[in-house]
Amino acid sequence: MSWSGSGRPRGRLHDALVESKAAVSALREGLAVTARELALERKQLVDAERRGRLAAEIPDQETVKVAERFAARHRERVNVLERKLAVQQDELALAERLLSELMAEARGTSPPPEPTTGPAPRPDAGMEDAMLKHRMDQAAREAAADAQLAFLKKKMGKE
Repeated sequence: MSWSGSGRPRGRLHDALVESKAAVSALREGLAVTARELALERKQLVDAERRGRLAAEIPDQETVKVAERFAARHRERVNVLERKLAVQQDELALAERLLSELMAEARGTSPPPEPTTGPAPRPDAGMEDAMLKHRMDQAAREAAADAQLAFLKKKMGKE
């Protein structure tokens, strides 16, 4: 078994990379599901509020009360889904950062530095930031593709 520079067996590093790629992919999928649920819930809230206004125009207090109850439920669900989406975004960012660090370790390079409150950025830092973001986005896309490929291979019994 060969070893990486950090004293970690390469096989374990590879396993960690595969797991991290799969986790990032799963987190992205979960984030997309939550975003769709949130969009649907917001639409249902708008519809319930509209129905309540329409019922108020034709003095039907029972329908107004029902519409208000539905609107309250949808409003509460929208609030929960917004918080869930924010947490999932934070979790995805953390997983992507871990994946980036693992990929850098696998390549034998150092990971991108953690954000600090150090010296003021250089004038050309914006270009470097854009390049880093592009590389990280590319790495994330590759990780998602690798995870999807691994899943399909497993599903088809190739691994």
